[in-house]
Amino acid sequence: MIKIILADNHSIVRNGIRHLLEKENDIQIAGEALDGGEALAMAKFLQPDIILADMNMPVINGIVLAETLVIEKNPAKVILLTTHDNQAFMISAFRAGVAAYLFKNIGAAELLFAVRQVYSGRRYLSTDLALRLLDRFLTLPAGLGNVNGPVELSDRELDILKLIAEGYTNQGIAEKLYTSKRTVEGHRQAMIERTGVSNTAALIRYAMQHGLLK
Repeated sequence: MIKIILADNHSIVRNGIRHLLEKENDIQIAGEALDGGEALAMAKFLQPDIILADMNMPVINGIVLAETLVIEKNPAKVILLTTHDNQAFMISAFRAGVAAYLFKNIGAAELLFAVRQVYSGRRYLSTDLALRLLDRFLTLPAGLGNVNGPVELSDRELDILKLIAEGYTNQGIAEKLYTSKRTVEGHRQAMIERTGVSNTAALIRYAMQHGLLK
């Protein structure tokens, strides 16, 4: 039996998903949460296999929820429902520990397939998003990635980058953004690697040159 917590602050969305999932003999709705903080608290005693979460929840969003579960060594997997088709958001989500990244407009069959894929230990990317990313990739010149322009950074990465530029330490950034120092360090290193620079000072210079710090 696949135990699932539904986490979304819109009751009409939760009701629709619950109505769909409850029809399946191998799926049990273990609980429902209005935000990420409530979902995290419920996960500690309900021990779900999966948390089906909206990306833009209040208190704690879906990505931070996944990060926190990993840090706390909670085995629950997060399936993220989102309207964002931004590549940077997707990469940040999977790096944070999200197991599946789905568009909110997916059909019932794909949602059920994604749930069972994640339960079996696999990751899953919405078919529509995967095809869009493939189309973008195919338009690039052979052998080229983002060399002709700045890399895309998520809102969370930009927040961290701005605080780095203001002189905050990793711990100070973690406290301001209500996340962990380890998560901040991970985002900092990921930005250094993706931009191809060698250190934090060079990262700030890159950000200024490409207008990322406003």
